[in-house]
Amino acid sequence: MFDIGSRIRELRAERGISAKEIAISLNVTPSFISGIEKGNNKCSLENLERICNVLGITISDFFAQGKPDLEPDLQRLLDAAKRLTPDEREYLTKFIEARKDE
Repeated sequence: MFDIGSRIRELRAERGISAKEIAISLNVTPSFISGIEKGNNKCSLENLERICNVLGITISDFFAQGKPDLEPDLQRLLDAAKRLTPDEREYLTKFIEARKDE
């Protein structure tokens, strides 16, 4: 069975985000987030989606099994790029391609 609370805690720790930061974003108490992580509180789909937004991931990413084979710095870059608009991603791609030609 998939442990949502443990997955939230794992992703939060990887990104250096506190339970308090997530709680503020969701307008709930830090103890509520702690309760979700410990399995004492249920997490609605709406709250899970909002938590994923704070973590900078999609619901699909949240439930993905296994670790990516990317180095942590590349994973952070990819996670950040996922939050960009298509136009921003295109601009970033062009910027990176221009930098590698220098």
